[in-house]
Parts: sequence; C-alpha cells; structure tokens
Amino acid sequence: MLEEWMEAVCLELGLERRDVDRDLVLDLARDVAHGVARPGAPLTAYLLGLAVGRGTPARDAAARITEMAEGWKDGRKDEAPA
Repeated sequence: MLEEWMEAVCLELGLERRDVDRDLVLDLARDVAHGVARPGAPLTAYLLGLAVGRGTPARDAAARITEMAEGWKDGRKDEAPA
C-alpha cells in the first residue's frame, strides 16, 4: 500500500520514484519521533525536503538531523559537561 501511494504521489508531483529514498525518510521520522517529539517527525521530513530542494544531499541532511535528534533532551541539544 505504501509503495503504491508513493508512486501515485510521485506521478502527481512530477517526481521520479527512483529519486525518493523511502527508508531514509522513514528512519529519520522514527529517530525524531522517538528522540524529540512525535509531531516533529512530519515537520522534519518537510524540512529535509526543503533542504534537498535547495541542493543539500538527502543522506547528508538526514545524518545531521539524526545526530541532532539523538542528542536532543527536554527541548534542547544535549550539552556535554564542561
């Protein structure tokens, strides 16, 4: 079902399905949902899309965001003690 949905949306938006890394986006959404907040997952996926649209490679952007999400605690980036 998900693959059919993706193909239909890609067709509607004029995107090539082969250019969409489904697992990358889903993994990123999971990391944000668990490390930051559930509502942050779709918002972050959108922000990833904006970054990619501006030329940032998807894997690079996702890696940076995942690193941020893994260090995020109580609404702020986890800081190492001085």
